[in-house]
Amino acid sequence: MKIVVLDGQGLNPGDLSWACLNQFGEVAIYEQTRGEADTVARIGDAEIVLTNKCPITEAVLAACPQVKFIAVLATGYDVVDCAAARGRGIPVCNVPSYGTAAVAQFTMALLLELCHRIGLHDASVHQGDWCKKTSYCYWLTPQMELAGKTLGIVGFGRIGQAVAKIARAFDMKVLAYSRTEYPEGRALAEYVDLDTLLRQSDIVSLHCPVFPATRGLINRETIAKMKDGAILLNTSRGQLICEQDLADALASGKLRGAGLDVMSVEPASETNPLLTAPNCIITPHMAWAPVESRQRLLDCVVENVRGFLSGKVQNQVNL
Repeated sequence: MKIVVLDGQGLNPGDLSWACLNQFGEVAIYEQTRGEADTVARIGDAEIVLTNKCPITEAVLAACPQVKFIAVLATGYDVVDCAAARGRGIPVCNVPSYGTAAVAQFTMALLLELCHRIGLHDASVHQGDWCKKTSYCYWLTPQMELAGKTLGIVGFGRIGQAVAKIARAFDMKVLAYSRTEYPEGRALAEYVDLDTLLRQSDIVSLHCPVFPATRGLINRETIAKMKDGAILLNTSRGQLICEQDLADALASGKLRGAGLDVMSVEPASETNPLLTAPNCIITPHMAWAPVESRQRLLDCVVENVRGFLSGKVQNQVNL
């Protein structure tokens, strides 16, 4: 059995081991693969393909007829033409849950940074500003307390609920908007419609996938429904936000700030208006990056491969 990893650098920049795949056959690992021609060449006659962000298109599958199984090194699987794979009898499997704790933790880290701007104050102290003061304390930005504030969570699955648990520990009220309501969700939050959530929340946090109904969910019209001075967080998908509309809302002061770990185009485009928007913290899609989280992901991929080879496919997304 030949296995190819097309873009392993994101999952494993060197602190994990790919040796766990050797039990299944001959393994070829590439840090990055760019372009359809290189993708086809590197897959060659491999039967199992592992990809994170490298697209597996209809044309790639047509050029690589030996492919029998595709394992996505992520939860999102839109990089694979699932319909084309299904038509060829190729299961596509993802990793549905591995970074819940990590992403929830990172979401709150973005929020806390917006509340206190700790990085800014640390830099100020280290460049000598505190040493020059006559008062024992100072702050460069308005400080914000979370207790008593309302957090609105859009998309209340595993990650959204994990964020809610942390928020409740901060003595925050939690509202949730979701396509599906779960009993465990009702124990953590009050389910409301989207307009109510936007209108009542001091902080809005996005944790939903990108569907036609959610693409551009945060736009000029929905931002207008939010509280003046509200905060927006996004650790889900950049395409949920109309980025120029968010940049305008930050520039006008309609929103107090935004904390984003994702953008509509990644790596970020130099022309993205959010790069120059005020009070906008942007991190490079790293919420999932703790080694513990990535090891769980790799462990699940191994089990997905094992399941395929044993005839017990799991986590298939193109049924």
